[in-house]
Amino acid sequence: MPYYVILSTLTDEGRETLKEKPERILEVNKEIEKMGVKIIQQYAVLGPYDFVNIVEAPDNITVMKMSVQLGSRGTVQLMTMPAIEVEELIKNLKQ
Repeated sequence: MPYYVILSTLTDEGRETLKEKPERILEVNKEIEKMGVKIIQQYAVLGPYDFVNIVEAPDNITVMKMSVQLGSRGTVQLMTMPAIEVEELIKNLKQ
């Protein structure tokens, strides 16, 4: 299955939710899994983004639906990028 890197930034409302209920992160992760997107790794980071997620999903449409559903809540903004494993890139470049 394809991999994706998701960079997310919390809105003011999202930061307030995180402050009041930090475990909300895990609840959202469960919701994401129900949408057909498997979280491989998740990191809280400093800088222009608040979280970096590596996920696996069957296709772009599944990831797009997840992104729209989460983004429509007004608590987070997402940037999603398809990712290719380096070994896969090398293999394809040799063909």
